[in-house]
Amino acid sequence: MKIHCSGIGGIGLSAYAALQKSSGHIVSGSDRAETPLTLNLREQGIFVSLQQDGSAIPKDADLFVYSEAIPSDCPERILAKEYGMLQQSYFQALGNVSLEYETVIAVCGTHGKSTTTAMAAHALLAAGKDPTVIVGTKVPVLDGKNWRKGGKKILLVEACEYRCSFLHLHPTMILLTNVDWDHVDAFPLREEYEDAFVQFVQKLPSHGHVITHMQECADVLLKAGCENFIDADGISRLQEPKLWGKHMRDNSRLVIALCHAMDISPAGLLDDFQGCWRRMEEKGQTKHGALVIDDYAHHPKEIMATVVTMREKYPDRRLICVFQPHMFDRIVHFYVDFTKAFLGTCVLLADIYEARGEQGKQTQDFMETFARDISNGSGTDCRYVGSHTNLQVELDKILQPQDVVLCMGAGDITNLSSSLTAIISEPACPLRS
Repeated sequence: MKIHCSGIGGIGLSAYAALQKSSGHIVSGSDRAETPLTLNLREQGIFVSLQQDGSAIPKDADLFVYSEAIPSDCPERILAKEYGMLQQSYFQALGNVSLEYETVIAVCGTHGKSTTTAMAAHALLAAGKDPTVIVGTKVPVLDGKNWRKGGKKILLVEACEYRCSFLHLHPTMILLTNVDWDHVDAFPLREEYEDAFVQFVQKLPSHGHVITHMQECADVLLKAGCENFIDADGISRLQEPKLWGKHMRDNSRLVIALCHAMDISPAGLLDDFQGCWRRMEEKGQTKHGALVIDDYAHHPKEIMATVVTMREKYPDRRLICVFQPHMFDRIVHFYVDFTKAFLGTCVLLADIYEARGEQGKQTQDFMETFARDISNGSGTDCRYVGSHTNLQVELDKILQPQDVVLCMGAGDITNLSSSLTAIISEPACPLRS
């Protein structure tokens, strides 16, 4: 089959494209910019165009797959329709792939999906299993990739709730991390967001079951009428690996429960878990001797969890948070929670990373007010700095040896974390306590 992927540089669609290429399909794609992910796809023999005007679409393609970031009126989708191609969203296409596997383990939830999927992949491989994996981050045990082609018995997949995308999957087992209202552009009401998870749980076959933290997710399971569940909170804390961060240990409990459900002894399987890309990832040191950490946190709960963990790990070091908000609407909806999320830190506020067609909502007055409210709400010093260039100049002025710089956000703030590191260090196990 000949497949063209529009938005192929996305963390999910790039994994799908690579998996399909490794399965013998002819794959091409397009995106708006070159990234390490697109470069890696090229190395695998996948043609990637940086033009999205339709010129890269093979006229004889059998399937046109697009990411959620590609609108229906973009030139490529219009041309694909004119060519008469079958069009599917990334998750529609992934849902078809999931039909090919005996066991489909779907990891969902507001926070912790990628890390939990990475942990599950680590544990399954350590136990001698041969899973196929699709995950929204790069994972050391997958050779630094976001995918793995295994056998046809087990598919381990990160399942995103945005626009109810995960409803295209066909799970036989669900790991549910938590349900904490997000994606307000797709779910204006909390009830709509929670109902998406209810519908996903209801997709399980009669022999399927959910592994979750019942203290957080009992309402979803009750509404779904799900009686087949495993409460990961019933797992002894003695079985947890020694990891920094309560949220990390909670994620590990889901994986330990998964092992029990699959008749796998979990003992020692996560002892050498190394973390994953952009999740409290230690990037290296600046020329000043400050440690730089890159983290994907972009929701108030995620920020608080990461900040608390960093304060525990580095109690005697100044923690400077460089925060890039992700989407204006998210900031507005959770404004008060954001202002209280940075206790015990100094904050440099970057421009909002605007996505999904919301360009132009940010104003100077709004950002300066937001910075003042963070200062008051978190009892800290927060300043609006703006662009990456301004941030780098400001950090160059204030950084001292032993500082910890925490770059946070789901946008391109990761580029700043890379540019700050003059000396690369590779800690043996940065997440281990």
